[in-house]
Amino acid sequence: MGYRVAVVGATGNVGREMMQVLAEREFPCDEVVAVASPRSTGSEVEFGDTGKMLKCKNIEHFDFAGWDIALFAAGSGPAKEYAPKAAAAGCIVIDNSSLYRMDPDVPLVVPEVNPDAIDGYTARNIIANPNCSTAQLVVALKPLHDAATIKRVVVSTYQSTSGAGKAGMDELFAQSRAIFVGDPVENHKFTKQIAFNVIPHIDVFLDDGSTKEEWKMVVETKKILDPKIKLTATCVRVPVFVGHSEAVNIEFENEISAQQAMDILREAPGVMLIDKREDGGYITPIECVGDAATFVSRVREDPTVENGLTIWVVSDNLRKGAALNAVQIAELLGRRHLKKG
Repeated sequence: MGYRVAVVGATGNVGREMMQVLAEREFPCDEVVAVASPRSTGSEVEFGDTGKMLKCKNIEHFDFAGWDIALFAAGSGPAKEYAPKAAAAGCIVIDNSSLYRMDPDVPLVVPEVNPDAIDGYTARNIIANPNCSTAQLVVALKPLHDAATIKRVVVSTYQSTSGAGKAGMDELFAQSRAIFVGDPVENHKFTKQIAFNVIPHIDVFLDDGSTKEEWKMVVETKKILDPKIKLTATCVRVPVFVGHSEAVNIEFENEISAQQAMDILREAPGVMLIDKREDGGYITPIECVGDAATFVSRVREDPTVENGLTIWVVSDNLRKGAALNAVQIAELLGRRHLKKG
């Protein structure tokens, strides 16, 4: 006996990826429904590579009663309006937006990192999926924190345009083409040209000069991993279609060598260590696309601080940063709370 699963925002990048991951991982679904905005009602999305096409239902008229799990990939607006309705109808919501992440009554879960937190879902019937850049970071940090206790993290991100949705990817493509053929370059989604450029600005600016994306990494890491960890982030949009990268500098309370860290990461859940210390012996964004792992490379000691390490972390942001983590939460939910059959 399987679950009845609704994918909300099924026509977007993350929604389509959720369909793909559900099919790939053979999540035990008795029924899957695609739910989208009124303008997408009636359009079709494929359930993974199965060839099965699902016709989108209008979220404004969709009844969540009788559905077990709703994977929301529709943004904060629809999540604010419809997630509580779904939850009230007895459908457990796993939301990919930022809306509920810092709600004290909503668990923020990365299954490899804080699986026990999921037990708190009953307060609201909602579980939050973390920010894409946070998800891959905490997967890499968790085993190192367990081994030597992290004091401080300095992270610089190199985030792909898919993090800004289909419009971001389209803008990179359109601008790149325009440059090659000599057409005018136009900015719509991003504040500056993204093709052949980098933009140190993701989400809105806050009063202290940081951006909301940077703030998310700080507060979400604390909520998921450890509130005592100090973290500072600089988040940068780069001309890559899919795959976020992070240069991470870590200061520990206890001594840990690069070799010890590599031995730990090699065995850590969700982590793939690729560190050959030779030309090409590391992972780049283009190589992580479609993969479930969080890749770690360039592990080395930082001689400028006591007990310091530097690592390079790469992951498919549409997967571990969004769709895959949501499905892993659903799997964890099934194992711990919704056992069927």
